[in-house]
Amino acid sequence: MSTSITSRVFMNGNSQAVRIPQEFRLNTKRVEIFLNQNGDLVIHPIADLNENRGEALWQALNEFDDDFVEALEKNRLEDNQVQERDAL
Repeated sequence: MSTSITSRVFMNGNSQAVRIPQEFRLNTKRVEIFLNQNGDLVIHPIADLNENRGEALWQALNEFDDDFVEALEKNRLEDNQVQERDAL
């Protein structure tokens, strides 16, 4: 179920700003803003990589399946073989 609260729009220097009520407070320093297909303005929080870098890396690594990891290992072993080349 979604919650709707009316807020105000104001100018902050040359930028337009929206007051975000406490109920919707974002725990981030950066957001992505875009218009969806319906023309709605969407504000999406972006994780602060400086604070969550280890967690973000762990989550990304956990998304790889066993087949992908096996293929990486196979490529790594094949790439480390000594190549024979003509003398200069």
